[in-house]
Order: sequence, then structure tokens, then C-alpha cells
Amino acid sequence: MDQGDIEQMSFEAALAELEQIVRSLEQGQAPLDESIELYQRGDRLKRHCEARLKAAQARIEQIALGPDGQPKGTSPFNAA
Repeated sequence: MDQGDIEQMSFEAALAELEQIVRSLEQGQAPLDESIELYQRGDRLKRHCEARLKAAQARIEQIALGPDGQPKGTSPFNAA
């Protein structure tokens, strides 16, 4: 799989593959060249997951409360 394949993956699929790569690297039984390739793919998967989470976070709405404490609508999520 190349970077284009990763960009088409769902968050869940990318995370599952990333977890599998981490387990493989932790076992330490792959040859050096394969370990480097796994690490590079894992890094691309990690960045993809982070981007998907950031996009999801930007879509979250917060309930805005009025002065009386009652809901008055929604406002965009602000991570700050």
C-alpha cells in the first residue's frame, strides 16, 4: 500500500494497521530493512489518524448556554 491507499482508509482501519505495525516492531523479529519500511508506514498511518481526529474535532459542536444557564443553541468546537 502507498500513501494514496492510506488517505482512503477510515480512521478505524488505519488505527488497526498501526497497532499491528507497533506489535510487529515490538517483537523485533523483522529484518532491518523491513523494520524501517514498517516504521515509515506506521508514521504515515499515525499522521493520517491525527488528521482524521483533527477534522472530526473541528466538526464537533458545543451546546451554548444563555445567562440563565439554559441551552440557547450550538457553537463550533474551540480546542483552545
